[in-house]
Amino acid sequence: MTLVSNILRSASTRASTASATATVAKRALATASDEVLVKTALYDFHKELGGDMVSFAGYELPVLYKGENGGVMKEHLWCREEGKVAMFDVSHMGQIRWHGKDRADFIEKLVVGDIKGLAPGSGCLSLVTNANGGIIDDTVITNAGDFIYMVVNGATKFGDMKHFQEQLDAFDGDVTMEYLEDTKQLLAIQGPGAANAVAKLLPDGFDLTNMGFMTGADTTLDGIDGCRITRCGYTGEDGFEIAMPAEHTVSIASKLVEDETVNPTGLGARDSLRLEAGLCLYGNDLDSTTTPTMGALGWTMGGPGSRRRTEGGFIGAEHILTPEGKFKKSSKKRVGIMGMKAPARGHAEIYDATGENLIGEITSGTFSPCLKKPIAMGYVETGNHKNGTEVMIKIRNKMQKAAVTKMPFVESHYYRIPE
Repeated sequence: MTLVSNILRSASTRASTASATATVAKRALATASDEVLVKTALYDFHKELGGDMVSFAGYELPVLYKGENGGVMKEHLWCREEGKVAMFDVSHMGQIRWHGKDRADFIEKLVVGDIKGLAPGSGCLSLVTNANGGIIDDTVITNAGDFIYMVVNGATKFGDMKHFQEQLDAFDGDVTMEYLEDTKQLLAIQGPGAANAVAKLLPDGFDLTNMGFMTGADTTLDGIDGCRITRCGYTGEDGFEIAMPAEHTVSIASKLVEDETVNPTGLGARDSLRLEAGLCLYGNDLDSTTTPTMGALGWTMGGPGSRRRTEGGFIGAEHILTPEGKFKKSSKKRVGIMGMKAPARGHAEIYDATGENLIGEITSGTFSPCLKKPIAMGYVETGNHKNGTEVMIKIRNKMQKAAVTKMPFVESHYYRIPE
C-alpha cells in the first residue's frame, strides 16, 4: 500500500487518545495500543485548522485538512496551481549539525555524494549506505560554512544516528554530531508561489532571486533569530524548507497562512505530489537491500570520472562500483509505470507482456490528481526497464496492461536562477 492508503485507513480506524503532558516543542500521547506519539509544536494549530491527525513516523501529523480547500485532491492541485503555495509540517524529520575540522571527511564515509566539493551554502541529495551497498536512508546535506547541516527522514532518524555513532566510535578525527531533536521545527513551503510567500518573512535585502535550488542559509524569519532556509522540496515544484525555534513555530506558521495563497496541506497530498514528481519514499521505494543503481539514483555519486565514483571510500562502495568507477550491473531497476485502468498498490506483481513471467513488483501507486489516471513506480528485472516496455500488472487478481514510463510523471519546476 502507498502512504496515502495507509494513513487514510489509519485516520478512519485509529483508537482514541488519552491526555498527555504538553510542552512547547514535544508532547506525547498514549493511544489505546500504547503507542507513544510525538506532537509537533503545531499540533493545536493543525487541529484548529481542521487537520485530521494520524500516526506517522512516531508523530501525530495531519493527513489532510477539512474545509473548503481541504482534502487530498484539493490540497494536491492547490500546490501545482500558478501563484499558490502548500504548507507542510515536516517537523518529524531529523535535523543534524556536524562540527569539527574533519566533518566532511567523516560524512563522506557515510554517504555517496561529494560533500567536500560543496561550496558554502550549497547542498545535495545523498544516500547513506550500509556494508552491502544498500540504502539506509536518503538525506539532504548542506555546507553551512561553520558546520554541515543534514536532514534525514523521520521514520529512520534514530536508526540513522545509531549507525552514525557506530561509525564515529571507529573514526580517528575531529567531528561531533549535534542532533537538534524537537528544539527546531521544520516547515516545507511548496508551489509556484512559494518564493513570494516566504519573502514576506525574510529580512530586507535577502536575495531569493539568486538563491539557487539546493542552497541554504541561516537567517531570521519574521524577525526571529536562529532560523534557516533551504531551497528544496519533495513535490517537484519550487519551494523551501524553513527551520525555526520550536517556541516560534506557531507565530511563523500563522503569519504564512495569513497569505490567502498559502494552504495548509497534509501527508496525503505530500505523498501523491512526490509520486507525480517521481520521487522515492524510503521504506516503500528504497530500503536497506536497494543499491543506488537499482534505485536509479546513481547520479547522486556524480557522473563518469567524478571523484566519488573513482575514489569510492564510502561504506559498501565495492558492491556498487568497479575499481574503474563504473556501475556494477544490478539485478533490477526502479521504473515508472502507467497504462493500467485501476491504481496499482504496493506489492502488486509485475509480469512481462505475456502475463506468464513475474518480473517485479510495485512499490508505490496512486491516482494522479493532475493526470487523472493511475501512476505507479516499482522494480523490474534488468532488461525490462526500458521506456515503453509493455508489462502486465496483477491488480485484485486481474491482469491489466501497462507500460514502463519515464519519470517524473508530471513536469518538474525546480527553480533556476535567471541568466
